[in-house]
Amino acid sequence: MEAYKKWVRSNRDYVHSMESLANGMTWLLPERFSASEIGPEAVTAFLGIITAVNQHIIDTTPTQTLVNPVEQLFPWSLCVSTLKDLETLVEVVAQHFYGDDKKWNFIAVTEGIKALVRLALFRDSGYKILLQGGEVMNAEKDQNAIGYNHVRGDFVKPGGHHGHGYLQDYRGHNLRNLEGRALFALNKFGENAKMVSDPTWLNRLQHHHALATGAEPPASMIEKPTLSTIWSKKGLPGGLFVVAEVLFIMRPLIYVLFIRKYGLRSWIPWLISLTVDLTGYGFLSHITNLGHSSRKNSIVLSTAEKDEVRRRKLLWVFYLMRDPFFNKYSRHRLEHAEKLLSPVPIVGFITAKLVELLIGAQTRYTYTSAS
Repeated sequence: MEAYKKWVRSNRDYVHSMESLANGMTWLLPERFSASEIGPEAVTAFLGIITAVNQHIIDTTPTQTLVNPVEQLFPWSLCVSTLKDLETLVEVVAQHFYGDDKKWNFIAVTEGIKALVRLALFRDSGYKILLQGGEVMNAEKDQNAIGYNHVRGDFVKPGGHHGHGYLQDYRGHNLRNLEGRALFALNKFGENAKMVSDPTWLNRLQHHHALATGAEPPASMIEKPTLSTIWSKKGLPGGLFVVAEVLFIMRPLIYVLFIRKYGLRSWIPWLISLTVDLTGYGFLSHITNLGHSSRKNSIVLSTAEKDEVRRRKLLWVFYLMRDPFFNKYSRHRLEHAEKLLSPVPIVGFITAKLVELLIGAQTRYTYTSAS
């Protein structure tokens, strides 16, 4: 296994290219959207899981650093990716063996498990926005956004001043400074001795050095925010931030449960799902710098988090693909476009294939759920 990890990490570009080609070819598998065809979906799920595992191996590539490595979390992101790859297979198998009505029981169970995993990831990450629905770890370094704190002790606080020209030169140490020479000597001694564990006093010096050089402090020196600390530091904006993210996590499960009760032809699941999406986005835009909020306790989003919120807005286009909206407004327009362009060579063939893929994907909940 270690040999495979090393190969994947050293050939990541090649691995990504092969995965993209293989996943793209699965859309051309025969009977891809047949209700009784399980084979193509099993192949797609298998390739998706392999892709997720390879990406997890690449993301967890160890790095060398002078300070303690960041504490490794449980691989929640890998769990989310695996569940997303399996859910379409679960839907197809359930539909084949139990029919169109009872398949929603299995889909609801899958969405429930996925929601629990995402909630665990949300809590374990320190209540940060889930990137790509939790498939990508939010490694935001600006830990002042939602209330990260450094444990207080005999350390200099971030932003503290040591005088001009402090801790520079070789590896960040000012060798003209007695403390700088001492830190350099300690680090050099630790490297040569290959120390397995550092004593408390050396941890303090390493943390002091990390803050002065702008490096990340050790994981043990960071307090992850809890719901109580978020509420005490950010007040109502912090609470609304958590509610908005929980709404995003729970929205697919809520949608499935209402489909299970009212059916796909009802507007109730469609409208409730849209309401949950709009409510969550409304909270975020009001309490964060996304909405140019000038509140004292407004939440500051990183660039990656802003991109994630924009990505979620783009996912709203899937409401055009969901019943009953699709059957009432979108389907006949697609079929009309196909008939209109069918006499045109090449263009007509491509259009027909695209319409076939869109209509086929629309019949599967997991392709249009944006979950």
